[in-house]
Amino acid sequence: MKYYRSKTIKETTINAIRPKVEEELKKQGFGVLTEIDIQAIMKKKLDKDYLPHVILGACNPVYADKVLSIEPTISTMLPCNVTLRELGNGDVEIAMMAPAEAMSAVGNKELEIAANEVQEKLMIALNSI
Repeated sequence: MKYYRSKTIKETTINAIRPKVEEELKKQGFGVLTEIDIQAIMKKKLDKDYLPHVILGACNPVYADKVLSIEPTISTMLPCNVTLRELGNGDVEIAMMAPAEAMSAVGNKELEIAANEVQEKLMIALNSI
């Protein structure tokens, strides 16, 4: 299985679609805790040009508490990454990590159940955009 799920939004920009992404995440209980601007970082650190590309760190505190209570070191896999990447043709790819696949390597059944629930919420958000 793929480690992420994605969809492409036609004729838009990151700046135009981001509010809708955050709104749909919020409806599922997620807030954006972090933002990494790949384009700006690569330009500053490597003087390399990238198309606009942002990584949002999304967290649902109820599920974060649940999985941290089950497996404290799971913090290495938090928060859930949501990426917005301009494709250069006027479209934006929105990609979200698939927690069920990512956390299956841990081998904890209780954690897998929670990861499936988180993944379902992320997919509802993605499908609503």
